[in-house]
Amino acid sequence: MAISWTGNGLNFKSPLRVVVRFLHRSRGTKAQKCWDLKQQLDESRQVIARQEAEIRRQEEEIGRLKQQTQRLEDENRKQARSKGPLPDDPRLKGHKFGCGMMRLAVNLARTVGLRAAARVLKVVWEWLGVKQKLPHWTTIRTWLLRVGVATLQEPIEPADDLVWLVDHSNQIGPEKALVVLGVRAAKLPPPGKTLRHEDVRLLTVRPGTAWKREDMAAVYRQLAEHFGIPRAVLCDGAVELRDGAECLKKRRADTIVLQDFKHKAATFLKTLVGDHPRFAAFNTHMGESRAAIQQTELAHLTPPGKKPKARFMNLGPMLKWAAAMFWLLEHPEAKARALVTTERLEEKLGWLRSFAHELAEWRECQQVVNAGVQFINEQGLFRGAGEQLRAAMGTDRTHAASRQLAQRLVDFVTVSEGQLKEGERLPMSTEILESTFALYKQLERQHSKGGFTGLLASFGALLKPATDESIKRAFSTVSVKDVRKWIRENLGATLTSKRRATYREFQSATKLAVTT
Repeated sequence: MAISWTGNGLNFKSPLRVVVRFLHRSRGTKAQKCWDLKQQLDESRQVIARQEAEIRRQEEEIGRLKQQTQRLEDENRKQARSKGPLPDDPRLKGHKFGCGMMRLAVNLARTVGLRAAARVLKVVWEWLGVKQKLPHWTTIRTWLLRVGVATLQEPIEPADDLVWLVDHSNQIGPEKALVVLGVRAAKLPPPGKTLRHEDVRLLTVRPGTAWKREDMAAVYRQLAEHFGIPRAVLCDGAVELRDGAECLKKRRADTIVLQDFKHKAATFLKTLVGDHPRFAAFNTHMGESRAAIQQTELAHLTPPGKKPKARFMNLGPMLKWAAAMFWLLEHPEAKARALVTTERLEEKLGWLRSFAHELAEWRECQQVVNAGVQFINEQGLFRGAGEQLRAAMGTDRTHAASRQLAQRLVDFVTVSEGQLKEGERLPMSTEILESTFALYKQLERQHSKGGFTGLLASFGALLKPATDESIKRAFSTVSVKDVRKWIRENLGATLTSKRRATYREFQSATKLAVTT
């Protein structure tokens, strides 16, 4: 049974009133302490709120100071660059480098090659004392490919005076790369100036193993759908290139096919010079001399190597060598003979004397061709070009072969100009196309004889130097994925990839044979 504290009051030593007063006082004390603690809690909460607000203010101030610091650093960098060796080159969005670096790297690669471009940048940056990350050669290669593919996608203004320059080139195996350049007749350089790479536009570049008339006709139709039917197709005279253009003539009555002057001149040279037994004998002697003296004290007199392909487009260096050696035989005081005895020189090169008459005739033929090529390159084809060509080649010739060659070239140009309209002027030389192939082989370096690779996508980037604008335009329209798609659709399995696959298969098979 519970007993109240008042019931137990009789057991307290102190009187009940004292106990009551004590308890009442204790209750008031506890209430006061509770109130004091509540006040302290409220004050603490207020302090925490003020501190949190201060922290937020300080964080905002820190952010503002960071932005100000970044702005000042950017301004300092900009001022330092304006005073230093490098221009301001802000990063292109989504890339680690700016347009200036990309432009410089691409233009260097066009000139000296991919790996060499990366090395040149490193050497120059070290010389300038600039601490900056530089692109790897594989990065430069990707940039070059994107610019090349973007060039193929550039629009071209519709025109009825467009001329296509067509040719293919092969390296190894049956595969050939077809290249078509375009130039408007109205935008040809003025007479006296030759075509430059900047004057032409790459219309297509595509490799293939079969280039028959029907294959070329299909390509011509595709190009016509995209760029319009051309006024003229200029090629080297290859049957498939020439006859494939018949499909264009059916769609445009005034479309004509022109043949390159230099290739035609080489054909005439082959008929007048190359088919002569004495020319074959001369080539035999020259080959024997090359083998006989290239490892001796006469090594500096070694004749140029043979070029079975397009030999008569490269006759000049051979005749230049023969003329120099013939002069050397007749001038014992020449410094080039200082360490060579007369007997030794006569033994190895004396055979040239028996070709004195033929060499004079061949040199005169080559002079005719050189004068004709220069005229056509600088003047083009127009009404009256045949007679002006005759005057440019001159009439002071002593050999029947050179006179006949000159007449054939005049007749060829006269027939060609008959297809032109009055006042019209068209190109008749594909040397700009051949030089573009040379630029591509220069970019490939030692790989130029190993078959076409994905680097073919960069062909369009070789025609003219890159600019900041062209870099921005290319990178905004062509991605790395687009480049891979172009390579996959146009190249497929390359010769290099097939070669690697062969070695992998061999290594896998031999390794399996050893383990079993």
